Amino acid sequence: MKEERLIHEGLIADSLPNGLFLVLLDNEKLVLGHVSGRMQRRFIRIQPGDRVKIELSWYDSTRGRIIYKLHNKDSND
Repeated sequence: MKEERLIHEGLIADSLPNGLFLVLLDNEKLVLGHVSGRMQRRFIRIQPGDRVKIELSWYDSTRGRIIYKLHNKDSND
């Protein structure tokens, strides 16, 4: 039986070494996230200020995996 995923939206607050990012969730919680393998293969770049979807770990709610980059309304992507 597959468990339900904990997916939240947030804002990239800071970029750290080795593909880690500090993500400020919409509920004002700060978590540490790393980029998923699918995003790495497709060379999707993430910078501070981008909005992302992050899947939180069941075991440690302060860590997660960034699974999707949301499009900003003010950019020309």
